[in-house]
Amino acid sequence: MISASFLTSKDIPKTLTELNNTDVDYIHVDVLDGKYVEGKSLPFKEMKHIYKFTDKRLDVHLMVESPSKYIKDYASLNTEYISIHLDTLEDIISSLKLIKSYGIKSGLVLNPDDKVSELIPYLPYIDLILVMGVIPGKGGQKFIEKTTNKLKELNVLKKEYKDFNFKISLDGGVNDVVARKINNLVDIMVSGAYITNSNDYQKQINSLRFLR
Repeated sequence: MISASFLTSKDIPKTLTELNNTDVDYIHVDVLDGKYVEGKSLPFKEMKHIYKFTDKRLDVHLMVESPSKYIKDYASLNTEYISIHLDTLEDIISSLKLIKSYGIKSGLVLNPDDKVSELIPYLPYIDLILVMGVIPGKGGQKFIEKTTNKLKELNVLKKEYKDFNFKISLDGGVNDVVARKINNLVDIMVSGAYITNSNDYQKQINSLRFLR
């Protein structure tokens, strides 16, 4: 499955409208608080109008220090997943339970320096593991090659912990070259600039999807 990020978009309504006309599976919504990462995304009072431009399901990535301040708002949208980082300032299990209390699937994010083993205590509470292939916070970065090893580790984890049904998603630096390397290791690929900086969104999505 493909999740399209609009983090690098200069004209968000136009980008969302164009993405809505493709067969992309999800819209990846990056929420930046300016504390956990440097950049800051649109405030929710503007983001809540996203439904005017797309009816695609949302895949929300909270790059924030305090997820509980954002979960209720983003759960009110057409959201399938809300993912939080391991090193937030709040209790992780409480945040994951809060996400699930709204009937939303919960995800945990692995930064490039996070270890797969750190996830194990949280497996009963998560539906998605979002692996960062770049340093979080900025779009258009180059894929960190060693991320492939982490994806392989996660696939081993999936076999070892069969009772827990989680999907694996990769976010960061995903283009057709990277997709060829990792397509058998992930369930979802998040791609931003590779799609939205092009003149033909569907063509770019196809170049990722034909590998699935």
